[in-house]
Amino acid sequence: MEFHSGNERETEALGEALAQELSPGSVVALTGDLGMGKTAFVRGMARGLGIVTRVTSPTFTIVSEYEEGRLPLFHFDMYRLNSADELFEIGWEDYLGRGGVCAVEWSERVAEALDEGCVRVDIRRGGQEQERIITIGGNGSVEA
Repeated sequence: MEFHSGNERETEALGEALAQELSPGSVVALTGDLGMGKTAFVRGMARGLGIVTRVTSPTFTIVSEYEEGRLPLFHFDMYRLNSADELFEIGWEDYLGRGGVCAVEWSERVAEALDEGCVRVDIRRGGQEQERIITIGGNGSVEA
């Protein structure tokens, strides 16, 4: 499904709506250039899971954990990784087994580690500066 977002708040709202449909073990693979709103989308997911802690990009920590919601959220940023092997070295399989939701920014860098059944979210720039075109595919559905 394709959605148009006019600002960061709308991008977060889409993430929030998606999160309400997710179940334990869900993986959300996010793609999009720098500054497109991947972290904003994950902030919305966190809100949709009932997480109140401020969500920021885990670029330098690789993964941030938020456990106070309906389901735990494990927020990965693969920008600094060079391969899926590095993802497995930081315990990817352990995270998958913890019954939470794994949100993976820059997922294209570790594509071979992700199951075919994951939710895929692609965020691209639209015609206007703040407009984003957000495509959600795989096992994800959102009511507009």
